[in-house]
Amino acid sequence: MIHDLGPLRYPERLHPRTVRMHTGTARAAARCDLVFTNAEFTANDIAERLRLPRDRIRVAYPGVDPVFRPHGKRRQLGRPYVFTTATEEWRKNRGTVEAAVKLLDDELSLAALGNGGLGFVGHDELSALYRGAEVFAYPSRFEGFGIPVIEAMACGVPCVVSSHPSLDEACGNAAVRADPDSPEEFAAGIKLALEQRAQLTARGLEHARRFDWVEAGRIHLQSYADAL
Repeated sequence: MIHDLGPLRYPERLHPRTVRMHTGTARAAARCDLVFTNAEFTANDIAERLRLPRDRIRVAYPGVDPVFRPHGKRRQLGRPYVFTTATEEWRKNRGTVEAAVKLLDDELSLAALGNGGLGFVGHDELSALYRGAEVFAYPSRFEGFGIPVIEAMACGVPCVVSSHPSLDEACGNAAVRADPDSPEEFAAGIKLALEQRAQLTARGLEHARRFDWVEAGRIHLQSYADAL
């Protein structure tokens, strides 16, 4: 199973140990009968960069935990907020959302995870944070799939998401897209998401229903059977 090739794409941005580990994974994949991944984008990246035959690569989209649903506890933070799961790490790129929210002239506050934010939260608390948000923002510069986007949509939250193509499948036609290196675009995207909240929420809920763990399991089992 290969989730993404970020360490091979951006070795200078990650810890050398992480890069070495993924280099070993790449060597192991060359000897496998099947390689699973969770997006067509990553499947094509694997085929191109690792030179694996495309017919040996299977895509099984991740499912959404039932805790992520539109009805349930909503976190209250004292004022309307934009929520992001992005951390300060380069790839996750929280700085773009921080700068974008500042451009909104105190219309909204920012709630974030990681250092300097809310830290680690469990699934129940995470779903409440999604539901309580006015907008979910995801400024990642590169992903294997982008499951937080689907979790937010499943909770009924309009999403503003990086325009990097690695997030196309997670977004479908249900998110506002913005340049991950442009706080101005993200600020404009947040305003647009607020204006189109009803439409984006409806499209997001419909899109999120596509991602089911039973279907992911079916693809794995069928792929094992095909390989025998």
